[in-house]
Amino acid sequence: MILWDVDTQVDFMEPSGKLYVPKANQVAPAMELLVDAARAGGIVHVASADDHELTDPEISHRPDLRNTYPPHCLRGTRGAEKILETKQRDPLPLSLVPYPPGLVPALVVGRREILLLKKNFNVFTNPNTDALLDALDPQEIVVFGVATDVCDDAAIRGFLQRGRRVTFVEDAARGLDEARTAACTADWRGRGVEFTTAAEAAARLRG
Repeated sequence: MILWDVDTQVDFMEPSGKLYVPKANQVAPAMELLVDAARAGGIVHVASADDHELTDPEISHRPDLRNTYPPHCLRGTRGAEKILETKQRDPLPLSLVPYPPGLVPALVVGRREILLLKKNFNVFTNPNTDALLDALDPQEIVVFGVATDVCDDAAIRGFLQRGRRVTFVEDAARGLDEARTAACTADWRGRGVEFTTAAEAAARLRG
């Protein structure tokens, strides 16, 4: 089992953020519960994080909120930082520079925190994500974070396409659009994703 933390960054999670996900700050305590439980149980905590520059294709001053978004999580700004509740202590960062796939298993041996940087809402656009997933080879991926209908959806669809078992922590996530969030979660259920609460997941993570 691994814990997969999707984009719990200041610009998404705090009301003053550049692309605040409605009510996201209300679920920060549930997120903290999961991260603390993974730390206590020695479970690997993988976090994805947007690492944008103004020249990125996803960034637009006329965003459609599907493929393009207003400037957010710009490299070096506070908005790109993870919130305190989910902040990793000593992560191994994997940027967009592709490692030879055979090197990734050696890099992650003994590492409990891994940070996947990305310039697109889909974490699988980082060329090291597949190699990382293969190296960790988890029996189950416990997913939480924001936004349910964008980055969570892209990650979960990617996991399912790769034959991975996924559990979604519903009360440790929030979406941008209610109708789209409902459609995403209904589709996941139909494809075998399990749904759980932060309290239940934390108990399992602690072992």
